[in-house]
Amino acid sequence: MNTAKATFAGGCFWCTEAVFRQLQGVTAVIPGYIDGHLADPDYESVCRGDSGHAEAIELHYQPDTISYATLLQVFFMTHDPTTLNRQGHDVGTQYRSAIYTHDDSQQQQALAFIQQLDTSGDYPAAIVTEVKPASHFYPAEVYHHDYYARNQSAGYCQVVIAPKLHKLYRSAPALLKNS
Repeated sequence: MNTAKATFAGGCFWCTEAVFRQLQGVTAVIPGYIDGHLADPDYESVCRGDSGHAEAIELHYQPDTISYATLLQVFFMTHDPTTLNRQGHDVGTQYRSAIYTHDDSQQQQALAFIQQLDTSGDYPAAIVTEVKPASHFYPAEVYHHDYYARNQSAGYCQVVIAPKLHKLYRSAPALLKNS
């Protein structure tokens, strides 16, 4: 089976991981850290803003089942790409909106998609999402993996993650696993 890799930062990685785990053709979603200056960052250094890293997800997907363009649509549908270094109450460079590309095709598609969104008028402000080649990705500590599935009753999960999932369920039901 043909697989490819995509890396997105859209605020808290608990949120983005929960969203992308729902999609047909996505075979793995790993929360972690990317695009910083500290080797082997940990959650505390990333949260303090000391490492320069963004909280991100690296996902593996089957391009024959779900396209990179569809992954971009879901990414932009489920976070606010117009707020610099912030998603809701999560504030800091670690919560920046970014796409880390793995080849020229991803780079071109991401830039074209952002240009299309900027000219569409769908957002009240300009898109601030960075598009950069992927650098070294550091998987997060194990307790962050599959966080939403293990903590659905936690306040953050109910208030922040669940609404993103409901938006996905309403807006793109055909993309979901077991749909």
